Amino acid sequence: MLTQAPKGTQDVLPQESYKWQYVEQLTMEIAKLYGFQEMRVPTFEHTELFNRSVGDTTDVVQKEMYTFLDKGNRSITLRPEGTAGMARAAIQNGLLNGALPVKVSYNVSCFRYEKPQAGRLREFHQFGAEVYGSDSPACDAEVIAMVHEIFDTLGVKDLTLELNSIGCPTCRAEYHKALIAYFKAHQEKLCETCLGRLEKNPMRILDCKSPVCAEIAKDAPKVLDYICDDCKSHFEGLKKRLDSLKIPYIINPNIVRGLDYYTKTVFEFVTNSIGAQGTVCGGGRYDGMIEQLGGPKLAGIGFAMGLERLIKVMEASGAEFPQRTPCTIYIGSIGEEASVKAFALVNELRKEGFYAECDTVGRSVKAQMKYADKLGCQFSCILGDNELAAGKALVKNMSTGETKEVAFDDLVDFIYDEQVSVITCGIEQANITEEK
Repeated sequence: MLTQAPKGTQDVLPQESYKWQYVEQLTMEIAKLYGFQEMRVPTFEHTELFNRSVGDTTDVVQKEMYTFLDKGNRSITLRPEGTAGMARAAIQNGLLNGALPVKVSYNVSCFRYEKPQAGRLREFHQFGAEVYGSDSPACDAEVIAMVHEIFDTLGVKDLTLELNSIGCPTCRAEYHKALIAYFKAHQEKLCETCLGRLEKNPMRILDCKSPVCAEIAKDAPKVLDYICDDCKSHFEGLKKRLDSLKIPYIINPNIVRGLDYYTKTVFEFVTNSIGAQGTVCGGGRYDGMIEQLGGPKLAGIGFAMGLERLIKVMEASGAEFPQRTPCTIYIGSIGEEASVKAFALVNELRKEGFYAECDTVGRSVKAQMKYADKLGCQFSCILGDNELAAGKALVKNMSTGETKEVAFDDLVDFIYDEQVSVITCGIEQANITEEK
């Protein structure tokens, strides 16, 4: 057991971690263009925060949260999602008392006890963003446009944007009555969990994972038939702005999302490229949550995308990842004095921004060169007594086999010039190809 990760978790190994770094960096960079600044919050919160915001009738709260008593006998929960903690931090730290809207983004790990499946684990990671202080459909469109741009920049294909409006508390009251009447006619077939939701929160039945409940829910009343004029106007305003940006979407009246804090706009980006249909990104508006958590009466909207699932979708759709950075130069050595000099030269190269390596385990010269080859080094050289005496080394280009004698003091400049030459040749070749 000591060498087995817990079920529903995974290790991200060096040969894969560069993909994560690329996605995490790019999502944050695009978010900055839209005015979002990173915020970091604790991995665990008081359980009541999630009960109140996520909703005590949701699957997340009822079945999936990792909750425990700490040594002070306080109920603590590992965060199952990012929005509640972000809202709590914004309220506690007075972020909502200044200029509005406030825009925050985050990369976090989340925890839910559920059956592991493709791209969905018990410990998973999300990139997300939240906006506080705008109730305009323009804000909804801006958030969705940012998500669309992220997917487009990452080269993700075969995604469908699905939209719905689940109304406000006022118009939803009438919808709840219609749902209760409908599901009561089928209550003998509903699962035990949904029977408990029937009176308290019938919309949660629409999100049930039970095949029987899902089949019953197909013919349930649609929320778009019950939303008020204000909610209709908001939804139309969102669609107009998405149309103006030529962002395609479909209306899916069955989207309710799995968390209770949503109002009006809800959306999902879904894919079929990794097997069963899966949501890669989901979000929506939550206009009452900030006030419910003890903050001011402010509207809010946000989203989160699962990074495990996103990377799988990128791989499945043939999206390009940047190549892992290869080792620039390996400086081998023979003997103690040469080893010390190699160590010093490598340190100097690293300070100049080059990925450089030398021997630290006492390998033979032959073993050192084999290791350099495994690292995919662009250049290599060996230092011995002759090189130390001359203050020069014979640097080999590992791709072409060409060698050049380079003084130790000129090594940084040599590597720099060679890197520039490679980049320049690549640009010229690209231009020639484009002209053809």
